[in-house]
Amino acid sequence: MTSNLIKAACFGALMLSLSACNPILRTHGYVPTEAKPQEVNPETDTKASVLARLGNPSVKSTFDEDLDEDVWFYMNSVRQRYAYLRPKIEDRNITAITFNVDGNVTKVAEYGIEDGQYVDYVNRKTPTRGRELSVLEQIFGTIGRIPTDRLGGGNQDVPGGPGGPGGGR
Repeated sequence: MTSNLIKAACFGALMLSLSACNPILRTHGYVPTEAKPQEVNPETDTKASVLARLGNPSVKSTFDEDLDEDVWFYMNSVRQRYAYLRPKIEDRNITAITFNVDGNVTKVAEYGIEDGQYVDYVNRKTPTRGRELSVLEQIFGTIGRIPTDRLGGGNQDVPGGPGGPGGGR
């Protein structure tokens, strides 16, 4: 009886550990329902038709209205994550739709994960004046700076001195 119970517990632990190996897929960004951004036709579509068919873009190119072109980006990515590991981007799709001044589509460009570039951040720190104190320097740094004239060796008649108001008489 106990051997069957041990086998069942081991089997349950094995199934539980194997279920942790299944990846969790998450889709982020624009998710096309019926029409896809890649199906936009540069010869016939306008801003109004793209907006009606695809909805709002993920990102618009700029807020400056003096430019001759306006670009809308529809971005989508799929991330894969295992139980405790860092998420990994499995697929990325970016569609850039360029409009001219009149609002007509001039170009549709598609970018994938292979078109991405890694950005190397510079981890420099701004130097500050002075020096950094260690924990011990912060704790014991004020020992020599306590004013000795207020510890009892000064004038006895000063209110607030030794013995309280009136000099401790």
